[in-house]
Amino acid sequence: MARHERLVMLTTLVVLQVVTIVIGVYAMNNDLNLSALTRQSPPTEPTASPEGVPPVPVVTAGPVLAQLPVRSGDGPLPTKGTLTRQLTDALGDKALGSRVGAVVLDAATGERIFAASPDAGIVPASTTKVVASVAALAALGPDTRLSTRVVQGGSRDSIILVGGGDPMLAGPQAKRSTFTEQASLATLASRTAAALKARGVTKVTLSYDASLFSGPTQAPGWKPIYVPDGEVAPVHALAIDEGRQNPGQSRARVSDPPQFAADAFAGLLRKHGISTARSIRRAKAAPGAAELGEVQSAPVYALVEHTLTHSDNDLAEALVRHVAIKEGQPASFAGVSRAVPQVLKRLGVADGIQVSDGSGLSIRNRISAYAMARLIAIAGAPAHPELHAVASGMPIAGFSGTLGNGRRFTGPDSRGQVGLVRAKTGTLNHVNTLAGLATTKDGRLVTFAFMADRVPLYAEPVLDRLAAIVARS
Repeated sequence: MARHERLVMLTTLVVLQVVTIVIGVYAMNNDLNLSALTRQSPPTEPTASPEGVPPVPVVTAGPVLAQLPVRSGDGPLPTKGTLTRQLTDALGDKALGSRVGAVVLDAATGERIFAASPDAGIVPASTTKVVASVAALAALGPDTRLSTRVVQGGSRDSIILVGGGDPMLAGPQAKRSTFTEQASLATLASRTAAALKARGVTKVTLSYDASLFSGPTQAPGWKPIYVPDGEVAPVHALAIDEGRQNPGQSRARVSDPPQFAADAFAGLLRKHGISTARSIRRAKAAPGAAELGEVQSAPVYALVEHTLTHSDNDLAEALVRHVAIKEGQPASFAGVSRAVPQVLKRLGVADGIQVSDGSGLSIRNRISAYAMARLIAIAGAPAHPELHAVASGMPIAGFSGTLGNGRRFTGPDSRGQVGLVRAKTGTLNHVNTLAGLATTKDGRLVTFAFMADRVPLYAEPVLDRLAAIVARS
């Protein structure tokens, strides 16, 4: 029976991946139909930022996220005594250091199956993206899309490129991507040029508006080397290729993503027979300015899945800024630190979570193991289908994302659970975390969080062993 249940779990994970791919292919094949639907659907307007920035158009498009096979089975809970002994022994590994939080919960009831320092505030590293993803799905909705637009400026031959906070916007050098429905600057240029020519305009003055996001472009608690090393770009509402200078070739980021994007847009316009003035400067689009062109991102649920699978720092930062806008806070790091708890409080999971950014690069973030495991249980609950992209986006041990890199779940005490664990990783200097969900050998869905922030050197193999113990319990 145990072997049968484990086969069911592995099959479920594979089916889940197929469902995600099918949704993406369906969306791409039906792009024109979806566009028509978005034009007919009334937009949900987020609250404008205090600076009076025109809100990004929020559009409901396509079907609600499909129901995912993430539910608790009817199997018995694992034997607490045995699980406690095994986890306690593994937690004694010196590689974890002196401060570790560990929790295992029954996903259906929230009952604590195991806990060690469950309420200690731990630096979470990239597991912060679980918090960012839940907040984005809950506040924005899974089907919301981010819009990049071109609007009329102050004169007939003046246009403004308006950033809508979509860092995935593909520039002219972008490589072919498997990411579904990625918005393209080239498409926006084509649509804008067609609109201008229809008006008899072939020469324009181009400006750009990146005012949707505000405040510092780097978070408190980030190391100064993160941007130069390419870990993340300065956070702006207008960027292409996540601020990368040569997408697909290097991690190097440009120093001024909005200007870089606007310059690229001017070059694309010229290819469509629209010349631009030499000077391209910042400007502020007037509220209600006539729209000349628009492109939209993939839905938020797809953005969340990408964020979690690939641990995408730039996309995580953009998503939490949109949460801040929706919650009536400034679209800044300070606004994020207030907005995210507002959303989590409505879900009943705000305690034990303090964030200064969305990516987890900040060492000022603090999340308890109990809060993390509970948040994952809420995200996978049948009562919250809008949050299920958190489960489908988590890497699968040995198969995808940051757990499919050839380094994880390769040890003799963890490789037997390949394919049976979904979890988000977290890594900073002296910080290793792993949080996710698994089905036990008897078919019970559980969530877990193992978090250590005084790691002497390298604790990932120990975290894999802890998750493997849970999966085979």
